[in-house]
Amino acid sequence: MAQWKSREEYEKWKAEKLKSAMEAQTTAETPNSDKKPEKLTKHQKLIQLSSEHLNKDEKIIASVLGTYETKILGKESIRSGIFLATNEKVVFYAKKMLGYDLEVFPYSNISSIDISKGFMGHTITLFASGNKVSMKWISEGNVHAFVNYVKENIGKKHSTPIEANSNIDIPEQIKKLAELKEQGILTEQEFQEKKKDLLSKL
Repeated sequence: MAQWKSREEYEKWKAEKLKSAMEAQTTAETPNSDKKPEKLTKHQKLIQLSSEHLNKDEKIIASVLGTYETKILGKESIRSGIFLATNEKVVFYAKKMLGYDLEVFPYSNISSIDISKGFMGHTITLFASGNKVSMKWISEGNVHAFVNYVKENIGKKHSTPIEANSNIDIPEQIKKLAELKEQGILTEQEFQEKKKDLLSKL
């Protein structure tokens, strides 16, 4: 301790030494790796946050980070966020100061998907239920894997956990169906049909 003026200075040196040792070990283990720093990127953070809103057995297949563009009440809306292609649906997620934005596009509602590339990067355009949404200026993620997976699943219906779980009581099932409708996974017509079918079993 004699060579350091204070314990604070010693602890700082110790932390830097440990950090250097860990970096050296990582380099030795993966000498040819382009491994990114341990600190999460914005893309990784958004994937982590959006995962909290997915179903229990839902898996993320591909994702892209960029600028989301759509129309809300006839006005252009632009937000920075991610597009996720899961085994059930396409999801847009963005973090806000006091919450988040979440939009869901079931594959059964998607009619087409396009991809283009300009000076600022790739753009993905999605057409679902008569609406057009775009993710432009894509800076991270596997664009082609995302587009290809969505194309393979256009028009497909994916069963919901509610249908597979017969142990849940009917009022609880109706409540969860209402939540799925709010998330955009079920249309109003699908919700009413399933609700009618469940009520007939009472």
